[in-house]
Amino acid sequence: MFSGSLVAMVTPMTADGAIDLTAWDRLLDFHLAEGSDGIVVAGTTGESPALTTEEIGELTRRAVARCAGRMAVIVGTGTNSTAETIARTRDFSRLGVDGVMIVTPYYNKPPQEGLYRHFSAAAEASAVPVILYNVPGRTSVDLLPATVGRLARHPRIVALKDATAKRERCAELLAACPPAFSLLSGDDASAIEWLGLGSKGVISVTANVAPGPMHAACAAALRGDMAAARAIDAALGGLHRDLFLEANPIPVKWAVARMGLMGPSLRLPLVPLSAVHEEAVLQAMSQAGVSIKDLAA
Repeated sequence: MFSGSLVAMVTPMTADGAIDLTAWDRLLDFHLAEGSDGIVVAGTTGESPALTTEEIGELTRRAVARCAGRMAVIVGTGTNSTAETIARTRDFSRLGVDGVMIVTPYYNKPPQEGLYRHFSAAAEASAVPVILYNVPGRTSVDLLPATVGRLARHPRIVALKDATAKRERCAELLAACPPAFSLLSGDDASAIEWLGLGSKGVISVTANVAPGPMHAACAAALRGDMAAARAIDAALGGLHRDLFLEANPIPVKWAVARMGLMGPSLRLPLVPLSAVHEEAVLQAMSQAGVSIKDLAA
C-alpha cells in the first residue's frame, strides 16, 4: 500500500519556538512539486516528543487539506503508553490521513508479547492502515521479525518502517510477512539496497533536502532498474551520512533552513548544529545538487 520515497518531515518553528505554519505550508508545496510519494507528520524527524497533541493535530489537518489525493499523508501516533497511543491513533486516524505510524514503546522496554499486544490494541482503534515503526537505536527495544509476522496478520497493519539497516533483517522480515505487506527502510544509506532485496520504499530524512532525487532513486529501484537507482543514490551518499553527524533532526533542520524554506529553530532539549559540522553538511548538499541560499543576500 505504501511505497516509494516518503518524507519524514521536519517541523518548522519560529525563533520563539512556536510552530511556523506558513513554513509548514511551504514545505508541503515543495514536496508536492518535487514528486514525493508521501509524508510522515510528527515522526522522529518532526520532533514528536516536543510537540503537543494539539500541535500534531493542527499540522496533520493542514497537511490533509493541502495534500489529500496528491501524496500520502501519514501521522505518527505512537507513545510509550498503550492507552495514550490508542487515544491518539483513534483521534488522528479520523482526520483524513492515509495511515498512522506507531513507534515501539520507548523507555519501558516491553518484551515481544507486550509489543504484540500494544500494537494490536492500537490497530483496533485505527480507522486507517497502520505502519509499525522499529527503531531500536532510539527506543532500546527491537521489534523482531517473528512478532512482525504475527502482527502482519491484523487487517489494519499493512507495513513496517525498520531502521535497523541490516541486510539480514530485511530478508528475515520479508520471509516472515505476506507479500502484500510493505517493508519500508528507516535508514537512508541502506534504502536502495533494501529495495533491491524486495522492500517497497523508504521513510526518509534525506528526502527533506533532496526529495526529487530520492523519489527518482526509489522509482528506478521499484521498476527493477537497480543500476539507475544506485547511480542516483551515489550522489546522495554525503547527505545520508552527514545529516546524522549530530542527532536527527539537528543537521537536517539546519540544511532545510539553508535552502531558504524555513528557519533553523528547534525545541529543547535539541540545540542548533555545531559550527564544526556546517561545512560538511554544505558539501553534502552541494554534491547532491541542492540549491543553497546565500545568507548574505
